[in-house]
Amino acid sequence: MKQDFPALQSPRRILVCQLRQIGDVLLSTPAVELLARRYPQAEINVFTEKKCLPALENNPFISAFLPLDKDVLPTVLHEYLFYHRTVAGKYDLLVDFQQLPRCRAVVAFSGAAARVSFPPPWYLRPLYTHWHRPVPAYAAAYKAGMLAPLGIVWKGERPRLYLRDEERTEAGLLLTALGLEGKKFINVAASHRYAPRRWPARHYAALLDMLAEADPDLFFFLTHGPGEEEYVRDLQSRCAHSSRVVTYEGPLGLRLIAACMERARMQIGNCSAPRHMAVALDVPSLTVLGASGFGWTFPAPEHIHVHAGQFMSMPCGSCGRNTCNVGLVCLEKLTPDIVFPIALGHLRAYGGSG
Repeated sequence: MKQDFPALQSPRRILVCQLRQIGDVLLSTPAVELLARRYPQAEINVFTEKKCLPALENNPFISAFLPLDKDVLPTVLHEYLFYHRTVAGKYDLLVDFQQLPRCRAVVAFSGAAARVSFPPPWYLRPLYTHWHRPVPAYAAAYKAGMLAPLGIVWKGERPRLYLRDEERTEAGLLLTALGLEGKKFINVAASHRYAPRRWPARHYAALLDMLAEADPDLFFFLTHGPGEEEYVRDLQSRCAHSSRVVTYEGPLGLRLIAACMERARMQIGNCSAPRHMAVALDVPSLTVLGASGFGWTFPAPEHIHVHAGQFMSMPCGSCGRNTCNVGLVCLEKLTPDIVFPIALGHLRAYGGSG
């Protein structure tokens, strides 16, 4: 691996490749910030999917986006023409966090003098000039660790989501319409497309009821993405204190959800994008884990996770799978009475007064 490259000293244009999912894109923002601080003279662009742009909009360290819109690139030929037009010969330094086929195509077309990633398999090594294998760590720290060949070290930088004032105003209007403005509320992101990563709705409902009984001033805002309305309505209907469990009809944009979350006392949910949004917005969080591993939790006391293996012997756990053939034991046995004192203590410790 080549060590001494002029392109590593003073690149004029840098391209960062980070596609799906929204949470992963947010977790790349500390690395982008570190790149901007290492190369203040450089323009940083990000190659990502169109659906992920809301996680990066208004980021002061990003000059431009190369959004991948699959709807307008229906064939491989359309994609390759897009890559050639947008990246060929335009970048000095390229950072690829994923080595996905589309990222590899961009790397190949870029012609960047320096191309940085994690250690590639032997057959991809000609694509990259520099690579580094970070030690296992928090996911954002792991991404930043790939930048070691650039002399960059992660020092606790957290993901960031930069809201605009008008988005905060819109959130205030929405919360007023929902009866939550000025109220103490927890943002609850209870949905997930994969069952092994989704705590059962009946468990969430029981937990919210316990918290409601412990604090008569506490409300809950159930947020959701497109296609998740039925699940959220079912959860709400299971709550004995459903009048204090609020949701909305139809999907909201990610940035409006984030602007509402920013006003919450705490975020509770599964391992999905909202937990990373909470870190990015300085909102304390508690994540209920099933199949997900532990490397997604930001290393700070205001952000914690809970999983069944902390309290009992489990036949499996943190398997990383999206299907389960043992009855979702890790989620079923993590009962609300186990999670309740942890959630209440976390709220009281980090959720502010009032």
